[in-house]
Amino acid sequence: MSTNQSLLMDFLILRLTNDPNIKVLLFITFLFMYVLTLMGNVEIIFIIQVDKNLNTPMYFFLENLAFLDICYTSTTMPKMLETLIVDHRALSFLSCAFQLYFFVAFVGTECVLLGVMSYDRFLAICHPLRYSTFMTKKVCIVLAAISWFSGFINSVVHTTFTFRLRFCHSNRVSYYFCDVPPLLILSCDDTSINEILLLTIGVFIGWTPFLCIIVSYIYIIVTLLKIKSSHGRQKSFSTCISHLAVVVLYYGSAIFNYVRPVSTYSMKKDKLISVLYSIVTPMLNPVIYTLKNQDVKKAIRTKMASKQN
Repeated sequence: MSTNQSLLMDFLILRLTNDPNIKVLLFITFLFMYVLTLMGNVEIIFIIQVDKNLNTPMYFFLENLAFLDICYTSTTMPKMLETLIVDHRALSFLSCAFQLYFFVAFVGTECVLLGVMSYDRFLAICHPLRYSTFMTKKVCIVLAAISWFSGFINSVVHTTFTFRLRFCHSNRVSYYFCDVPPLLILSCDDTSINEILLLTIGVFIGWTPFLCIIVSYIYIIVTLLKIKSSHGRQKSFSTCISHLAVVVLYYGSAIFNYVRPVSTYSMKKDKLISVLYSIVTPMLNPVIYTLKNQDVKKAIRTKMASKQN
């Protein structure tokens, strides 16, 4: 297939189901989840912006996480919802490339950002007296910028190498959005370089932050065990439990989906896993951080009280 032919090619993405009754149910369910995701994450950003007590590094990174969740759910959800109610499942070659580029960029950014957030908690709990010296506003901005830059550079590599391939086996993507693994399966070229890139870059942008998170929390747990006051220990750990819950949900599914050989892919199983980290996790993030974070709950109560007055 020539480059010009590729540019004219449409991809047909998979419907989650062809059953008319189930389609309606799924559309309502996922639309509700998408609205909750947008509302919850916008609320988190708004609360952090208006409450001066939340003007700290931890909430700066949480604000980035909320914005990131809005971005990457909006990359895939609208088209997925469209396929459930209309027959149009086609994505042009360029639309597919853009969708893959932004989705992979946001996924990579979140991997690094979660690692940065664990580093912030490590400094706050293990080195509280030097925390304000280490974690300045400038440092926070630089760390957030590194997260975003890493994600987008990672995506440039994967998008470039994926769309240099010829897709001649079929134009039917066995997924509800354009992603690297299902597109590699459609290619009639040798995809070994792409697989190596997925594994090697996945180590740096996926496993490295994940290992940093594990090391950070080992130090955090050791430090917390040394705190004699149970109240102090509980208060310190409450700022970490939300982050840990998000890490388990996100990394458990995202790393499984990308950092393994193409030969082990199963589109039926993998699309269910992708629903977990691309739809469910962004929706749960605001809930997790709200329920487990006393500062955010206090800020929300204050905001609601001011509205009533």
